[in-house]
Order: sequence, then structure tokens, then C-alpha cells
Amino acid sequence: MIHSLPPGLIMVIGALLLPLLGRRFSAWGALALSVASLAAFWTTPDFHVVNLTLFGNELNVVRVDRLSWIFALVFHIAAITASVYALHVKDTRQHIAGMVYAGSAIAACCAGDMITLFVCWELTAVSSVFLIWATGTEKSYRSGMRYLIIQVISGVLLLSGAIVHFHDTGSLAFGHFLGLVPGQTGSVRELGLGAQLILLAFGIKGAFPLLHNWLQDSYPNGTPTGTVFLSAFTTKLAIYSLARGFAGLEELIWIGCAMTLFPIVFAVIENDLRRVLAYSLNNQLGFMVVGIGIGTELSLNGTAAHAFCHIIYKALLFMSMGAVLLRVGTTKATELGGLHKSMPWTTIFCIIGAGSIAGFPLLSGFISKSMIISAAGEQHRFVLWLLLLVASAGVMEHSGIKIPFFAFFAHDSGKRVKEAPWNMLLGMFIAAFFCIALGINYPALYQLLPFKMHHAYVPYTPAHVIMQLQLLLFAALAFVFLMKTNLYPAETRSTNLDTDWVYRKLLPWLIGIGGAVVGWVDRGIRLCFRAMLGGVFDRFQRLFNDRGALGGTWSTSLMAFWAAILLGVCLLLYYF
Repeated sequence: MIHSLPPGLIMVIGALLLPLLGRRFSAWGALALSVASLAAFWTTPDFHVVNLTLFGNELNVVRVDRLSWIFALVFHIAAITASVYALHVKDTRQHIAGMVYAGSAIAACCAGDMITLFVCWELTAVSSVFLIWATGTEKSYRSGMRYLIIQVISGVLLLSGAIVHFHDTGSLAFGHFLGLVPGQTGSVRELGLGAQLILLAFGIKGAFPLLHNWLQDSYPNGTPTGTVFLSAFTTKLAIYSLARGFAGLEELIWIGCAMTLFPIVFAVIENDLRRVLAYSLNNQLGFMVVGIGIGTELSLNGTAAHAFCHIIYKALLFMSMGAVLLRVGTTKATELGGLHKSMPWTTIFCIIGAGSIAGFPLLSGFISKSMIISAAGEQHRFVLWLLLLVASAGVMEHSGIKIPFFAFFAHDSGKRVKEAPWNMLLGMFIAAFFCIALGINYPALYQLLPFKMHHAYVPYTPAHVIMQLQLLLFAALAFVFLMKTNLYPAETRSTNLDTDWVYRKLLPWLIGIGGAVVGWVDRGIRLCFRAMLGGVFDRFQRLFNDRGALGGTWSTSLMAFWAAILLGVCLLLYYF
């Protein structure tokens, strides 16, 4: 019976019952829901399908294959880890939002039709915004509103694309969209209008270049625990959807390259370390998008593996910064430093997460990112391979070094605070354990990947290990050199402008200018019309007043004369 329900529905429905537990036990209830959902999902048979007929159309509400299984599994792990991390939170609304958010994301990656995907897609947007609003500030409210508007736009595009695609093909199936354009024949691999709208919807949620600023705007404004949930689901749901629908689309390769490179500059100059992690998240998504664009079995396996590892180590980094925010009250690099003295365990966990995202051997990032880079090499794409190496070095600088260095070392800020609460440390320990375990026991992860490789991929070859160590070493050397020579951008209290300035500042300013111009034109037209109307009234007044030509007293002879004229005109009209 339980397998006939969409995975994750236990969390969605159960979240509605959390208020019954009260503020004290709602956090434990959320953790229990996450564990129960994983237990139910773990027993789901391979290639499980559940269909439902709605208005004469068959919907594939549950489709569990190897691709959806690995994403649903890591979503469950992230939900459990984040729930442990949030056990100290007494805000029931946050726990409800977190469970609905996680459950709908799990159900979305197990959806086999566009209608089910759309419902879950929008549910993730509506539920996740409460994790931003829960901060309770005017800034978080405005940020949450922008986030919600952009996410709803993504859902509208998804629904529009599904409708157009259904009109063209008669199918609501959520599958591979890269195929024949309706009405054409041959082997042309193009996208129809419906598929293009769906791709744009995925691109917004996946934070494509110029569509990415909602991520840096909203995630750093979430609560310390809410940001951990946010980092795990929205963007990785988009990655799953791209892998399902657009694997092999050449344009995704170069979109992904842009995603890996441009956040590096912003992350280097950013002062807020949670915003640095948001840019870093965008960078890591770029590797996954490149893997999807390449479209080979190795690259798609690399995308799935990297998404799996990334969800965990990125959550670990956000957890460490969330602990700093809880204890210190800020994550600005200019106000931190020296925290390793009072938060040693958080420091260790942060270093593990930083090493994982940088791709140090024996940590999870090393065994996943290398698959995508190797897939580029196997396709003899030298330029692409070189760009990914440059992006990897950039990751080492802004996340592997900058985050732990400026937060826990650098100059001593003099702040002496308590270590993070026990449940936060436990959540970070779980994530750190997975970072190390996946890096060492990589075959366990490789067995879960969507495609069975014809030959075993071995990440720990001498050439790969040495090349990666050289890359990381020289990146660290460059950081030290820049710091010693004062060439590294100084951490300053400032606001860095990104493309969101266009719709946050420029567009409102242009609308204000446009409104002023319209108002000026409107006032001018009104004044001209009133002047013309006043002139007409004055003219009539002069004609019809007691001294006017038509309003004055006429003599009897004059009246007889005009009467004779009128009678003559009537006579002529009669004859004609």
C-alpha cells in the first residue's frame, strides 16, 4: 500500500500534524518523519511505477528508476541530517516548511509525468520561502518575495511548456525532450517550443547565468537551519530534471562552463561568507550541467555522483556557517577570525567540508568531480577539460581556503563564544562522515549510479591523484602569495553588485522615471484640454450673454427679417 504513494508524501502529510506535537517536540517529529520516509522508500522495488488516470489522461505519478532513486536517496539523507541539525529550533513553522519542502522535492524526482512534476515543483517553491521569511526581518521578507516570484515564474513556464508539448505530441510523459520537432522528419535533434519553455523553467531553478541571482539573494537571508534545507533541494531538483529531459544538449556544456567560472570572481570579493557559499554552489552546479551536456554514460554518472556528494558537503559548509551565525550573530569575514579557539569542532567539520568541495583525495568531491572532467577528456574536448581544471582551482581558493581561513583563523577578532549546540555538531558529524566515507569507499556510491559502466572507473590512479594534488597545491600557493603581497582583494564592508541590480534597482528606477514622464505628459494634456475647453466656454458666454449676438434683445424688424430668410430657405428646400 505504501508503495502506491509518491515517495516523500509521508513527510508532506506528516508535516501537517506537527503542530499537534507542540513547539517542544515538533523538531523530533520532523526527524521521525524523515527517517520513516527513508525506511518506506528503501523498500521500494526497482523500476517501480504507479499510474493514475485523470480526465482521460494517464499520469505516471511514481516512477522509480536508477536515476530517480539516487537523487531521492540523497534527498532523504539531506532531510535527516538537516532535521538533526535543527533539533534545537522551537519554531514549528520552520519544521513544517522543511518537511513539506523536502517531501515535495523527493516526490518531484520520482514523478513520471509533467503534471505531477509541476505540482511538486510549485510545492517546493511555496514551502521553501517560509524558511527565508522565518528570519523575521524586513530584508528577509523582501528577499523571500523576490525568491517566490522567480520560483513561481519557473513553475508557470513549466506548466506552459507542458501544455504546448502535450498539444504537439499528445504526451504528458516526463522524459527526454531532445528529439524531433513536431511536424518535421529526419534525425534533426532540436527542441520544440514546449521543450524550450521547459528548459527555461529548469534553467531558472538551476540558476543558469543571468538567471542565478535569486540564489545569492535568498539563501544568505534564510535562518541558520533553513539555509541547510535550501542548499540541498531546489537546485539539485533542477539538475535531476535536466539530466532526465535534456541529456546531450550541446548548449548545456557552455552554459555549465560559464556557471563554473563567473562565480569565482564574485566569491573572491564577497564579504558575507554565506553569500560566498551561494556563489560556490552556483559554481558546483556548473560542473553538473557540463556533465549533462556531454551526455555520455560516464558524464551522467559523474553528474549524479557529484550531485550526491555536493548535497552533503555543501550542507556541511552551510551548517558550519550556520553555527557561526548562531553563536556570533554574523558571517561577515570582516567581523570573524580566531573562532577556532572557541569552536574547535565546528572548525574541523568546516575544514572537512572545504576539503571535500576542493576535491582533496580521500574526500567525496575527489571521486565525483573527476568523473565529469574525465568524461570531457574522453570526448577529446581539450578546451572544456582545461576550463574545468581552472574552475576546480577557483573552488579551492574561494571555498577550500577562504571559508575556513577567514571564519576561524586569519586575524583574531577577539570573539569568544560557546561551541555549537550538540545537535548541530551531530548534524555536522553525520555530513562529515559521509564526506570521508564516500571518498574512501567510492565503489559503494558507484554501484548506485544510473548507468552500469562497461569498465570500472577508478579515481585513485597515480596520474589523477598527482595532478589533483598539484592543482590544489598551486592554488593554495597562489592564495598565500596574494595574501603576503597584499594583492588579494581585501575583505571590506561593502555590497557587491551582480546582475540582480538590473531588476532590484535599475528596473524600479526606470519604472519611476517612466511614471514621472507619463504623469508629466498626462498633466500637460489635461492642462491643454482644460484651456481649450475654457476658451470654448468663454466664446459661448460672449455669444449668449445679454450683450452677445445670440443672447441680446433683437428689434421687431430684425426678427421679421430673419423669419423671412428662414421661410425662404424652407421654400427652396421644399421645391428641391
